Amino acid sequence: MSSSMNRLSIFVDGNNMFYAQQKNGWFFDPRRVLEYFTRTITDVKLVNAFWYTGLKDPQDQRGFRDALISLGYTVRTKILKEYYDDSSGRISQKANLDIEIVVDMFSTVDQYDQVILFSGDGDFERAIELLRAKNTHITVVSTEGMIARELRNATDRYIDLNDIRSHIEKSDN
Repeated sequence: MSSSMNRLSIFVDGNNMFYAQQKNGWFFDPRRVLEYFTRTITDVKLVNAFWYTGLKDPQDQRGFRDALISLGYTVRTKILKEYYDDSSGRISQKANLDIEIVVDMFSTVDQYDQVILFSGDGDFERAIELLRAKNTHITVVSTEGMIARELRNATDRYIDLNDIRSHIEKSDN
């Protein structure tokens, strides 16, 4: 038996994080994210890192997805659906991958002791409560104005992106 609490899985809600980063005015580097969390948690072994993102078409974000895969992320995608908004008359595109994230969390639950979830979505509240009941330690990473109160209350630990900016920000080079 490996020493407990040290197997880590990371789940990144890509669409949610895109808006959070836009709101903050800076973007994080997926490589630095992995490096930061494997360095700051003692004796941690990264067992999985998942990245979820909506695509306009099958070729969308191809280079970015290839880069994520080469860093060790498992990339899950879904084609964006178009929604007509009656009030504004606008067509918006949405891809909700919450179900995929929760399914992966529960189907791999025996492989990890700690989870880092990059999302501010309150829909994860119940899943997190259930995972914590299995003695899983959950950290949620989001940002002010984007983190649902329910999610913040349900988690073991909340980290604001801006507090770790110097460790994970994407540099221009």
